[in-house]
Amino acid sequence: MDIALFSPSSLFADDDDSSSDGETTRQSFVDRNHQFPGMELHIREFGFHQLNANLLWPGSFAFADWLAQHPHLIQNRRCLEIGSGTGALAIFLKKEFNLDITTSDYDDHEIQDNISHNCISNNITPSLPHIKHTWGDEFPTSVPDWDLIIASDILLYVKQYPNLIKSLSFLLKSYKPKDTNAVISPAADCKLNGGAESDLLPCPVFLMSWRRRIGKEDESLFFTGCQQAGLHVKHLGNRVYCISLSEKATSEE
Repeated sequence: MDIALFSPSSLFADDDDSSSDGETTRQSFVDRNHQFPGMELHIREFGFHQLNANLLWPGSFAFADWLAQHPHLIQNRRCLEIGSGTGALAIFLKKEFNLDITTSDYDDHEIQDNISHNCISNNITPSLPHIKHTWGDEFPTSVPDWDLIIASDILLYVKQYPNLIKSLSFLLKSYKPKDTNAVISPAADCKLNGGAESDLLPCPVFLMSWRRRIGKEDESLFFTGCQQAGLHVKHLGNRVYCISLSEKATSEE
């Protein structure tokens, strides 16, 4: 049975689990401590949430390590995390770098409430801003102003790649800076380890960590789909990928 939910937090939903009973959800919370670079976070997870927004996958921890080693890539950025799940990665980035970050996941109030709970549990008040969005649907914000979009381990559900690419394409191609008077430089302060000009990250950009393993053919479908949509894909190492507008797409804007 195909699952019609387009967020990574829905990938393992049980086909037979159609319950929407709030009481069941409230009884299935599990509190765990998770180690992130330089800190421990206390995260409440849904043990049996029908959208499986409880999953902290390997990519979240690997991505946190990678970003901690490349802080210049996210400083002064305005960030949107898609497929936030519990909000753990976003909470880490807020606490460690005071990053201007917004969380996002499938349109479900329980996910949003749990992210808010985890923010408060880790001394982030007010809670991080949150956007409910189903991949492929019209985005709630008509003019996105996030110059950095991030995600971890979101490629498992192959059938939803077209919807994911559609949302990413909108966020990148429709981007407008929050400060309309600011001059946005694609190369501003974004060198990898002091690398060459070719190592500069563009603006806007999508950074993705992918640690879960699927077949190479399935995995390549996403990257090929991005290229066909006018996006450029670059592997930065350690299974972190940079996806941005291709030169052709940029020139057409």
